[in-house]
Amino acid sequence: MNVTRRRVMKGAAFAAASFTTETACAAAPVPAASANKQMAGKIAMDETFWRTIARYYDVTPDVVNFENGYWGLMAKPVMNAFFRNTEKINRSNSWYARREYFSDIQPIHQRLADFLGAGADEIVFTRGATEALQGLVSGYNRLKSGDAVMYSDLDYDSIQTAMDMKAEQTGASVVRITIPEPVTYDSLLETYRQALVSNPQVRLLLLTHISHRTGLKIPVREIVEMARGFDVDCIVDAAHSWGQTNFRIEDIGADFVGFNLHKWIGAPIGAGLMYIRQERLADISPNMSEQPEGLGTIFNRVHTGTTNFATFLTVNDALDFHELVGPDNKAARLVYLRNLWAEEMRGDDRLEILTPDDDRLHAGITSFRVKGKTSVEDNKAIAKILLEKHGIFTIHRSGVANGACVRVTPSLYNTPDQSIQLVGALHSLLADI
Repeated sequence: MNVTRRRVMKGAAFAAASFTTETACAAAPVPAASANKQMAGKIAMDETFWRTIARYYDVTPDVVNFENGYWGLMAKPVMNAFFRNTEKINRSNSWYARREYFSDIQPIHQRLADFLGAGADEIVFTRGATEALQGLVSGYNRLKSGDAVMYSDLDYDSIQTAMDMKAEQTGASVVRITIPEPVTYDSLLETYRQALVSNPQVRLLLLTHISHRTGLKIPVREIVEMARGFDVDCIVDAAHSWGQTNFRIEDIGADFVGFNLHKWIGAPIGAGLMYIRQERLADISPNMSEQPEGLGTIFNRVHTGTTNFATFLTVNDALDFHELVGPDNKAARLVYLRNLWAEEMRGDDRLEILTPDDDRLHAGITSFRVKGKTSVEDNKAIAKILLEKHGIFTIHRSGVANGACVRVTPSLYNTPDQSIQLVGALHSLLADI
């Protein structure tokens, strides 16, 4: 019996001994509002609980899907609500949209604000984090000629480009930094500190809470506070962190943030949020399609046009399911599934695990690289082998300074046995290379 299998069996036995019969044998997810993070760590190993959760997802049997970072599957109750809302919108058309939609969406908007710990006047719906971040970068109005913007190799491609364009439009320069490999908590903070010291002209810094490339989770609050000491504003990309980890806006401390709702919160595709701290509203100009009197409101910072009304109405149902599973439970389960393969493979010198074993620096997403295989073509080939030979779907990621990699992203319907299957597939792959 291999080490990973022993860990799964030990975890299952420990979980069984740690819960009451009522919890372990529940026929439906148990509300977890009172569960603290220590209890969530135990629940993460309770396979009875997670088999129940998995039944709420209709998942293709064709592959083991470890590519859940693109967007998140809706749970069945959420999907059914989306179908009902779509039918309602399609049937009632503008008769509903112009007369009733606003009053229906207001309590959902307020619930999201409360859940995030923000003011209702500090958030606005977008079609995703990308749209939110584009609005924040394009609207930021404090840059002038001679200033600089800064981002790292692990930040999202299109927002790197937005920062480049913002710099070009304002006469600012661009500072690009590389996150070291391997990295520690302290060396990560030092990387940003040294970059800020060495580039005093920087006034705007892009930070990605959890990288879509490697899964690295940065100590975003500490870096935001550090940047303030250098008179630098931060725009935070929280596309992958909200829902994959459990936090409120004060926990990251930033004034400008873009969020997704269709990744880890579990809403339909096409839902996100822009956050601007109320006292900083003037520093983000209104969207070019808006002509508000004075500053207007945060709603003037986005102009999407006609959106999918059903998507935003269904956010309420997504939050219901998210809270029913328990945000801390979800976060702990994703880390557990990640650790079963990533920490098992970390001891193999032929493989590079691109997030540290420090719990502060990763969540569920983790990428790997076969040593010496740094090209995009290499990593496409590795993902192809995992799929065609082992039935495991992953995705390559490019743009990392030290070379391309393969990303593994579990979800709530994945199982420990599938993590074990990935370990076996990686051992086989390494033996064949």
